[in-house]
Amino acid sequence: MREKITKAWQSLAIRNKIACFTGGVLLIVFISCIIVAWTSRFSMVDFSNILKDNSQNGDLVRAMENEVEAFENCVNNPDDEKRRVLEESMDAAEAAVRRLSLDYGSLGKELYAKTWSIINSYEVYKERRDEILSMPADDPEYISGLYEVYDMQSYLLNYTRTLMIESAEAGSVTYREKYAWTVRVPAIAIGVIAVLLLVVIWLARMMNRSIIYPVMELAEASRKIASNEFYIEDIEVKNKDEIGELVGAFNKMKYATGRYIQTQEEKRIALDRLHEKEVERLEMQRRLESAQMELLKSQINPHFLFNTLNVIGGMANLEEAEITEKMIKALSDLFRYNLKNDQPVVTLTRELKVVRDYMYLQHMRFGARISYEIDCNVDTEKVFVPTFTFQPLVENAIIHGLSPKIEGGKIKIRVRERKRTLFISVYDNGRGMPEETLCKVRKELTESIDQSAGIGISNVSGRIHAMYPGSRFQIYSREKKGTVVQISIPMEGM
Repeated sequence: MREKITKAWQSLAIRNKIACFTGGVLLIVFISCIIVAWTSRFSMVDFSNILKDNSQNGDLVRAMENEVEAFENCVNNPDDEKRRVLEESMDAAEAAVRRLSLDYGSLGKELYAKTWSIINSYEVYKERRDEILSMPADDPEYISGLYEVYDMQSYLLNYTRTLMIESAEAGSVTYREKYAWTVRVPAIAIGVIAVLLLVVIWLARMMNRSIIYPVMELAEASRKIASNEFYIEDIEVKNKDEIGELVGAFNKMKYATGRYIQTQEEKRIALDRLHEKEVERLEMQRRLESAQMELLKSQINPHFLFNTLNVIGGMANLEEAEITEKMIKALSDLFRYNLKNDQPVVTLTRELKVVRDYMYLQHMRFGARISYEIDCNVDTEKVFVPTFTFQPLVENAIIHGLSPKIEGGKIKIRVRERKRTLFISVYDNGRGMPEETLCKVRKELTESIDQSAGIGISNVSGRIHAMYPGSRFQIYSREKKGTVVQISIPMEGM
């Protein structure tokens, strides 16, 4: 019998094997869910209903007792306070009566009859009670009516107490009956689940033998083939499913691949020799281009430029031309920073110093037409930013935003740190951009196209995204209102 089951299992397709295993697991889960649902229903629904019925009946008894006491106090010594207490007691008693359930299926014959009698009797009692309360004390029918109300109250109290006791007894009986089943059902379910669990374990072992082990053998054989061991022993399996077909095809492909790889290896050796010669030629070409570049650099020696600017600054000092001396010094500092700084990041202090030098030169050029403000509340010596971050953005704002306006404008640089993120914004109140141009610039920045966005601003955006994963570079602009460039850089990447 066992051998027949094993052969039948080996003949099943992998999909059917997985379906059998999954079905067994789902069946266990389904039975477990039914047990949990049934037990939860008893503990949370049925038992809650029993407690709710007992609580409602107890509330009704207390409410009727409070109303009877308040009625007697108000009749014997009437005043406004006692009248108010009586009205509250009557409202509470009436609310408790209205909360009584008339569900015949859950109450049963006797409890239903008592509940129905209380509800109807309370309506008659309420009508008679209200008549007595509105009747003057010297009315000939007042005394007889008052004792009639007392009798009705006594009747209702006795009935509500009887209902509370019988309802509690009925709930206790129901609880004992369902509790007995609650104890039995888990034991039965545990036995069924244990049997199903054994079946699932058996299926899991069969799946290991028919799927996992052959796959592991295939993986081991593949590793040997990767090490150029093509002539290894064939893999043997008894499966008649897709795994069996896969193993058979693998054994056939193994030898064919070995012969093919051997042929390709011979071709690769020949191509490697040709490739080595090509690499040597490209290396020689790269060295030649590098030498040409060094030659160009040596022809434009930045030291000559710095020394010349210093000589001009010295002459301006001798001639007492202070403004000219300051402009030459600022220009010299800008050239030195741009030509000699090969560091990827610098302190925020250096970047802002470059901006101040640049804006000083622009102020001397445009006069009062252009002004600027730097609002920074971070430690500029401890914060590092990419080199040449601010100057291209400020230059772009002046060229495209402020210089075309006759009245000029203002540039504001704002630096903040929040939640370990550095936020930089460069704002100008220049002519701004129409929506169509703004969309085009944003697209070009996203696609790294240096056209309308400008080479400088595209360079800043590209470097920030490359250096700091998770950073953001955004542009906002409105025509005739101005432009804002906002940058956010995670501090962890600094």
